[in-house]
Amino acid sequence: MSKPVVPTQTLRRAADLAAAGLIAPGHVEAVERVAALYSVAVTPSLVALMNRADPNDPIARQFVPSAAELMTAPEERRDPIGDETHSPVRGIVHRYPDRVLLTPLLVCPVYCRFCFRRARVGDADGTLSEAELDAALAYVAARPDLREVIVTGGDPLMLPPGRIKALVDRVGAIPHVEVLRFHSRVPVADPERVTDELAKALRREAGSDLALWLAVHVNHPRELSAATRAALARLADAGLPLLSQTVLLKGVNDSPEILEDLMRALVRNRVRPYYLHHPDLAPGTSHFRPSIAEGQALMRALRGRLSGIAQPTYVLDIPGGAGKVPIGPGYWNEEAGSVSDPVGRSHDYRGAASRPVPDQ
Repeated sequence: MSKPVVPTQTLRRAADLAAAGLIAPGHVEAVERVAALYSVAVTPSLVALMNRADPNDPIARQFVPSAAELMTAPEERRDPIGDETHSPVRGIVHRYPDRVLLTPLLVCPVYCRFCFRRARVGDADGTLSEAELDAALAYVAARPDLREVIVTGGDPLMLPPGRIKALVDRVGAIPHVEVLRFHSRVPVADPERVTDELAKALRREAGSDLALWLAVHVNHPRELSAATRAALARLADAGLPLLSQTVLLKGVNDSPEILEDLMRALVRNRVRPYYLHHPDLAPGTSHFRPSIAEGQALMRALRGRLSGIAQPTYVLDIPGGAGKVPIGPGYWNEEAGSVSDPVGRSHDYRGAASRPVPDQ
């Protein structure tokens, strides 16, 4: 049997998804209703990774819209982590005392079906004008307590390399900013976009005190295709430290085996696992959310399987904008004076835990 044809253009309409074999013809009407609410885009690179014969394919599940998105649970909200509440000027989200988010645009190469900004992304008019970018950077420059700028969106690597380089230079000219971090899905969704020119635009200039980092969003080991691995290598070889962000998704990566394979693959590709996010309360995403207890059990299993360098921190972004907190399993029992190991066995630690440290 011949392989299905991979499209050459990004798929954005329900009819195109059906023609590519990604949705059944009978689902077109429902997907059109989803597309009227939330942006749709599936790149050829991602279609090539999908097993179109598998109705539960973990890659397709992340990007191909479904009728389940039309069901909004009572606890879900349009702005689940309080971006709007904490946006003092357009393009800035200031939730923590030492860092801000900068969103220069709201378009992405692909639209994840679980995205916490799903009500906003895809808006081409969300790109900041020069005057708005000036105002956003002036906000940062006027606040010496800010040490880090996190460029997100949308996907900032959708900007041309020249605009990325200009942004790096402008942030680097703010004396109190020490770290500039970019968050992107591009190396997975459109790896050919990660050219040598783009990697160079993200490179730290000689003599600069500004540290540049890139966090890449990866949820399944199959997303690390040969093209994606090459893109990550270009970025790492340019001197850019790489982190990963992963969302824990039911039916995609909610097993210790898949998460283990993913974290090992990331480390092999010089990407340090950073966060494993519990899914946010975005509208129409309840079919993706496992329970927190299930997530904690997965993290406990990883602790017994992987070295520290491959362990992400399991986090929850508190609804309304109160910030991220770790929600991983606990190992220390204060009342019993015991500690549990990765497989759940309890070990007494009462004497050592309470004994004072002698003066040096």
